[in-house]
Amino acid sequence: MSIRQSLLALLSEQPRHGYELKAEFDRRTGHSWPLNIGQVYSTLERLERDGLVVRGDEDDDGRVVHSITTDGRREVQAWFANPVVLDNPPRNELAIKIAIASSMPAVDLTALVQVQRRASIATLQDYTRARRAADPDDLAWHLVIESMIHQTEAEVRWLDHCENAALRASHRARAARTARAAAAVEPQPTPPATTNPLPASQKSPR
Repeated sequence: MSIRQSLLALLSEQPRHGYELKAEFDRRTGHSWPLNIGQVYSTLERLERDGLVVRGDEDDDGRVVHSITTDGRREVQAWFANPVVLDNPPRNELAIKIAIASSMPAVDLTALVQVQRRASIATLQDYTRARRAADPDDLAWHLVIESMIHQTEAEVRWLDHCENAALRASHRARAARTARAAAAVEPQPTPPATTNPLPASQKSPR
């Protein structure tokens, strides 16, 4: 998620101070990713350093208002015009957890996945209720909640895949253990006895 471009986009509408930016960002994203005010101001400092915003006068409450520059508007236009590149996806804690668990024989991976699936389905139900309760005219929030619903649905399907894969791996491991145990107890064939004929000098006389 790009806080930098998001704040620039909000400033492209009108000059705002930090608390206004935080409130607008939270409102337009349905409070799904609430910003820390310190993060807002640190981002504004970097934007000012890069020549994308300028500091203005203080308002009646002593808060500094920031305005976007021409270079800042160009960056906003480029952000909206270009696709988001997903070649470096963020770390997925759940995927990491399951990957580590799958390599540890002491962990019941199937049970872990089942617990997570129940939690994910409960989250999906919460999102669905939030969608039904949303203002039908609030397009921004509808788009955000739909994104969260689709992601959670995909997560549940992936967890189903993880459980099936874990069961298949368990069956293969059990079959391999059974085969090794059978091989260990299977009697080894006895080699046939060989008879060495006596030399002619040792044969009994008729």
